[in-house]
Amino acid sequence: MDLIKNFKRNKTAFLASILRRLSFLFKNDEFYLKLLYLFELHKWPDLKHPKTFNEKIQWLKLHDRKPEYTTMVDKYAVKEYVAKIIGQEHIIPTLGVWNSFDEIDFESLPEQFVLKTTHGGGGMAVVICKDKETFDKRKAKAILEKSLKSDIYANYREWPYKNVPKRIIAEKFISTDANEGLVDYKLHNFNGTPKVILVCRERFGRNGMTESFFTDEWTHLDMKRPGHRNPDVERPEKLQEMLELAKKLSKDIPFVRTDFYIVHGKVYFGEITFYPASGLSPFFPKVYDEILGDWLALDIMR
Repeated sequence: MDLIKNFKRNKTAFLASILRRLSFLFKNDEFYLKLLYLFELHKWPDLKHPKTFNEKIQWLKLHDRKPEYTTMVDKYAVKEYVAKIIGQEHIIPTLGVWNSFDEIDFESLPEQFVLKTTHGGGGMAVVICKDKETFDKRKAKAILEKSLKSDIYANYREWPYKNVPKRIIAEKFISTDANEGLVDYKLHNFNGTPKVILVCRERFGRNGMTESFFTDEWTHLDMKRPGHRNPDVERPEKLQEMLELAKKLSKDIPFVRTDFYIVHGKVYFGEITFYPASGLSPFFPKVYDEILGDWLALDIMR
């Protein structure tokens, strides 16, 4: 019954979900991505001569496949990789790593911690424990085991995830004094230069997460993605430091997003993402898909 309702409400989104479930049937990555793009963005992509940002993200999935990218998206292995480039002081400490939820040694963990899967995408595979006494292990297990069964490579052809070991890690819980929780600064780097900063706040708030876009000089952009408010945000004191760290991490890469947190005046590395929203989310106004596409030069790859 729910499937019928979803189909009537949004036929293309429904078809995209079916396509992902049947992804194992498609051996040709390019054809699969074109179909997924069609269902998600309602147009057939030009992957021979890509122009928009979203088209170029699909092109990169197919043609930019460096072995080190697998390490860079592995939330456990990436820490050592990043520490060698920008320093250990920017790394959130790892408390443990396990192959399954049942292996987690909760007795060894502090009162507060964060659990996440090493290959998970977005915030859906993250569990935060602020108090071990009231921590809902059953709910946490359901979330993390669902993530362990997911396959970002198969569903979205994001090649770096293909060989990432599927594990669970525990990290030190870091927080600010603000009620909104951690603010996530996502720096979009084009050929080694950070040009756009996405600020995500109130991820677990009642009114939903906000997404605010800025230039590297902190000019507020009117760019939006579906379902999110775009309020103005105060310029962070550590902006210049984040920009410099992003340049180091994105050197010689056509496009990569580097995420950071600022906690009590200190910059922490979050994660590395090569394909924001898998290149399948529209921009409003639409012109930003073209503007970001112009910044993403593929000439060095051809």
